[in-house]
Amino acid sequence: MKKWGLLPRVIIAIIFGIFIGSISPQVVIQVLATYSSLFGNFLGFAIPLIIIGFIAPGIGELGKGAGKLLGLTTAVAYGSTIVAGTLAYLVSAGLFPKLLVVGAMNNSFANPEEALVAPLFSVDMPPIMGVMTALLLAFTLGLGASVVKGDSLQRVMVDLRSIVEKLISAVIIPLLPYHILSVFANLTYGGQVKMILSVFAKVFVIIIAMHLAYLVIQYVIAGQLGRKNPFVLLKNMMPAYFTAIGTQSSAATIPVTLKQTKENKVTDKIADFVIPLCATIHLSGSTITLVACSMAVMMLNGMSTSFITMFPFILMLGITMVAAPGVPGGAVMAALGLLESMLGFSTTLTSLMIALYIAQDSFGTACNVTGDGAIAVITDRLSKPETA
Repeated sequence: MKKWGLLPRVIIAIIFGIFIGSISPQVVIQVLATYSSLFGNFLGFAIPLIIIGFIAPGIGELGKGAGKLLGLTTAVAYGSTIVAGTLAYLVSAGLFPKLLVVGAMNNSFANPEEALVAPLFSVDMPPIMGVMTALLLAFTLGLGASVVKGDSLQRVMVDLRSIVEKLISAVIIPLLPYHILSVFANLTYGGQVKMILSVFAKVFVIIIAMHLAYLVIQYVIAGQLGRKNPFVLLKNMMPAYFTAIGTQSSAATIPVTLKQTKENKVTDKIADFVIPLCATIHLSGSTITLVACSMAVMMLNGMSTSFITMFPFILMLGITMVAAPGVPGGAVMAALGLLESMLGFSTTLTSLMIALYIAQDSFGTACNVTGDGAIAVITDRLSKPETA
């Protein structure tokens, strides 16, 4: 299977996962869930190392231009997230009133995670630090190495990057398809996605269509700025898209996103810096999902969904979810405070939001990471005067 490339392996893993989940007894699903748990815990351990290993030396190698590149990337990513949320509001406000019946919400939804089969055992693999701590440490070390005299620290960070790259190529990438297979088998066996989609199918179709439409918009802009064919760029990012569907984590998909971004001829130094950074700060797909799902829930409960109500919520989402990509479903967990404080969601409504979001979390994550490739192309083009 190694000769087939990553994309065919991921697609095959998804198909086999659904098939196995449909016909297998619980003990088989438990074995797969155990593998998925172990691999997922290892990914959680590796994520801070990936962030530091790529971002810190990337900043150091960029030298005095690093500060400008950091500001540029952050501005482009945050702007993309806000535009995505605003477009999601406009589309939802126009279509949902025609598709949803006000007050028709079913309050009987339980947390969908309860439907998943538990692993036979679990081995705790705590990361050495949290995602946000790793991000801040990478900034500090990278910017520090770019301004201090001598290159001892920079050489250490470059060696760390080599270790992380070996970890990715020799361990994570080969085992990733089996993790994806296990996740889909468990979801299929539990009937989680099927149960929720049966009620909110129309909403999900619109959300996924918005994801795809926004990806096209991102890559058309990136193609124009980078003087490249936008659809070739988008096609090259498909392995990252399908991998994210399985992992449900922007950070866990970094190795694949980085590899495909470099295939789009983005400068290695820019890709090594932008992709891990955007996995943490660029959440356009998750924002589209959260805005659309929250509006659907609010409409079903007869609550106000005016632009004045929703736009401040959109602005805060881009900031609040920064630490969320390392955990599947983390975005909605990070947004619960905003849902309660800014939109007035009760405990029942937040439980429903969790159910809705987790059911399609993988598609929002796929939109996030695929869009990271467009951000990298845009940043590569805009930063060339500084990095030449």
